[in-house]
Amino acid sequence: MKQHLQLKLSQQLALTPQLQQAIRLLQLSTIELNQEIEHALNENPLLELAEDLSESGGVQSNTLEKDTSKEDKPFDDDSFEQDSTWENLSIPTANRQDDEHGEDYFSVEEKISLVDHLKQQLQLLPLTQKDKLIISQLIANINDLGYLETPLEEIMEQFPGEVEIELEEMKTCLKLLQTLDPPGICARTLSECLLIQLHLQYASDPYYHLAIITCKDHLVLLGNRDYIKLKKVLKITDEQLRSTIQLITQLNPKPAEHFFLQDTKYIIPDVIVKKYKKKWVAQLNPQVLPRLKINQLYANLLQKNNSSSSLQQQLQEARWLIKNVQQRFETILKVSQAIVDEQQAFFENGDISMRPMVLKEIADLVGLHESTISRVTTQKYLFSPRGIFELKYFFSSHVSTETGGMASSTSIRALIKQLITNENPKKPLSDNQISDILNERGIVVARRTVAKYRESMQIYPTNQRKVI
Repeated sequence: MKQHLQLKLSQQLALTPQLQQAIRLLQLSTIELNQEIEHALNENPLLELAEDLSESGGVQSNTLEKDTSKEDKPFDDDSFEQDSTWENLSIPTANRQDDEHGEDYFSVEEKISLVDHLKQQLQLLPLTQKDKLIISQLIANINDLGYLETPLEEIMEQFPGEVEIELEEMKTCLKLLQTLDPPGICARTLSECLLIQLHLQYASDPYYHLAIITCKDHLVLLGNRDYIKLKKVLKITDEQLRSTIQLITQLNPKPAEHFFLQDTKYIIPDVIVKKYKKKWVAQLNPQVLPRLKINQLYANLLQKNNSSSSLQQQLQEARWLIKNVQQRFETILKVSQAIVDEQQAFFENGDISMRPMVLKEIADLVGLHESTISRVTTQKYLFSPRGIFELKYFFSSHVSTETGGMASSTSIRALIKQLITNENPKKPLSDNQISDILNERGIVVARRTVAKYRESMQIYPTNQRKVI
């Protein structure tokens, strides 16, 4: 076999650093973008935030402004006349004065930990050093829901060998912990958790004893909503059973859940949707738009002294970032408006009017690739009178109708929820009955599909929705 050289001409897409940055910025969330910009401001002396000019009659703060009298020019390493135009980049935004929700709208409440909450109560009790040691170890074994799942014998083995702990001492300290707030804390089973709460809070209730028997011996029947058998076992009337269940439902099966809830996800909507002249319109949220500009002092020094190539590179990187940030928001706005145009009925009537839509439809409308639409709609949020939605929410699968049309899975879920909400609680609809009703309305949905949609909305099956 002979080896030889061959010349070949071909076209390939080269991912330049600028293009790579544009793609990366596009898929970042607003919070991640802010972190990226903060890092760039710290690293690049030629990049800075413009001052807030809103109070002096200038442009709105936190926006990108653009001089519309000048056309965009390609990047040019040898020219600095463009610096002033890069200071003022603009994108259409919602009027800040119309924004009803300030920063407090997304604030997160500071919470005390369960450990601190329990220790504050224990400080008021006369405890020995040994008691404190045992109680601290018990608290360390409480899970996120407030239960003590680890057996006492195993917890005893967690102490150093030189510390002698008796099982009765463990039980005594456990009983003490179980008297603290929140009621039900440090229980070892669901039954014990409910019994503790009944003892502490509802001992004077007329249905206390029936609730005790139910929680102690018949939780399985209650959990399965087998009310007929439960009534028979307890030998009580419908009214007594109803009142007993009503008392038990006031108890909290997850006493410590509040303390272990993860911090609320900090969502900053990128787009605000408002109704304007009978049409829903998308506008960029002015609070998320950074005002970036070239540091004119350094730029002028570079222009006069033709300084080092490293500063020249930083100037170019600053220009790239400003341009790519502008392009990111322009793309988000373009895609958001296309989505809003296609889902006008949703913003008017809610989920029940959501039309089926796939990425390709929006890609064709705005002239972008599906992968770009996917990046734009991931971790980007839209604020409307109907709530805050991720842009991906508006894309859903479809089900054919008898008339040859299509219904989105979101609208079908809304219909199922509506039917269940309006059903007779004493005779709840089965999945088969819901399927038949939808078929009568021209939406062909199988029973198993109804069950899948119902479960995805965390709605109980028929037997568990039935009210005695």
